[in-house]
Amino acid sequence: MWGGRFADGPSSIMREINASIPFDKKLWRHDIRASLAHVAMLEEQGIVEAEDATQIIAGLNQIAQEYEADGVPEDLDLEDIHMHVEARLSEIIGPVAGRLHTARSRNDQVATDFRLWVRDAMDMVDSALATLQLTLVDRAEEHVATIMPGFTHLQSAQPVSLGHHLMAYYEMIRRDRSRFADARQRMNESPLGAAALAGTGFPIDREKTASLLSFDCPTGNSLDSVSDRDFALDYLMAATQCSLHLSRLAEEFVIWASQPFGFVKLPDSFSTGSSIMPQKRNPDAAELVRGHAGRIAGAMNSLVITMKGLPLAYSKDMQDDKPPVFEAHDLLGLSIAAMTGMVGEVEFSNSRMRMLAEAGFSTATDFADWLVREAKLPFREAHHVTGAVVSLAEEQGCGLADLSLDQFRSIDDRIHDGVFSVLGVDASVASRSSYGGTAPEQVKVQIAKARKALAPES
Repeated sequence: MWGGRFADGPSSIMREINASIPFDKKLWRHDIRASLAHVAMLEEQGIVEAEDATQIIAGLNQIAQEYEADGVPEDLDLEDIHMHVEARLSEIIGPVAGRLHTARSRNDQVATDFRLWVRDAMDMVDSALATLQLTLVDRAEEHVATIMPGFTHLQSAQPVSLGHHLMAYYEMIRRDRSRFADARQRMNESPLGAAALAGTGFPIDREKTASLLSFDCPTGNSLDSVSDRDFALDYLMAATQCSLHLSRLAEEFVIWASQPFGFVKLPDSFSTGSSIMPQKRNPDAAELVRGHAGRIAGAMNSLVITMKGLPLAYSKDMQDDKPPVFEAHDLLGLSIAAMTGMVGEVEFSNSRMRMLAEAGFSTATDFADWLVREAKLPFREAHHVTGAVVSLAEEQGCGLADLSLDQFRSIDDRIHDGVFSVLGVDASVASRSSYGGTAPEQVKVQIAKARKALAPES
């Protein structure tokens, strides 16, 4: 491959450290697709004879069939997927195979292949996230009126609708999809034809190859074309943010499935048992999703550190760009599938959630708001009065709704019996009717909006 420049072959250590075929064989479909586009353009431009192009195309298609059936063989001497394809092509059609590499370098070749792979990965993630969103919306619609405690600092704060809680994750995933979509649009330019770093003297048509590969246009600077890995970083950063959202939902399932909470029963299909404690139902799938978020963030950090100080144009360090992306993609796909399954199959304990929503003085803010509306107190004064009433209820060992009117009036004589209309959790949830609030009618508005956004285009 290196021609006459080197008298001696590489050492065994150099062969091993230099070879990327163990991981970049994942790119074989994209390498063959880009090669087919390249040879079609070379033929159209008169750079390669039609008869030679026909042989190359037939050979590439045969290799694709072989790899599909038997996988990609690994030969460290051939280093990467590009040389594996070229070597096999030479075995099939002879010296004509050497014409395929006219007007391109492995530098623009790998940049093109990797972009194609990442673009496909983004499309796969987007489709999986859309399914998760739809699952969240379906379960939210089931539980529009189901009451649960809402938390801040993991302390009971105000009662909310379970449907509203689930729709919060729909919104997170919506933003995740938008990040992948933004990244996809930004990276959809073809580096093919940039060659090693400076372009080529052959009369190639980069618009043609860009079109054949469904890119919007060719890249505008050959140096940037072969050294850019922003698209991979964009993918990893979007994947990291997405994994954090999945991890938050997974953590809630872990907490909710614990006996002190008892909000959910996780399905058998996403739980495991204990080797010693027969009563255990462990939320292992959720815990692994939580763990995968750390590995995905680590993959992102790995490529950030690799790229942080590289001069233009291509450096061999960039061979290490693919393993973190491949790993993150596999982990993210598993995490999305696991959370989709758990959301779809989990059993919610409506009565348990309601009972705990009624505990912890969760309607105290409703009482303070009532004082502002009905007794015309400034909110800070109402807050102080409410705190005193909560202290009284704590002393009596009861909830706010269990206090008598005389007990309320012992704190502030401006309180009248209308106060009892706002102390129940249903009234509390229904009253939060501002746009985006937890009132069932508002949750229904957001569900309808989500279903419209998720509906397939006709």
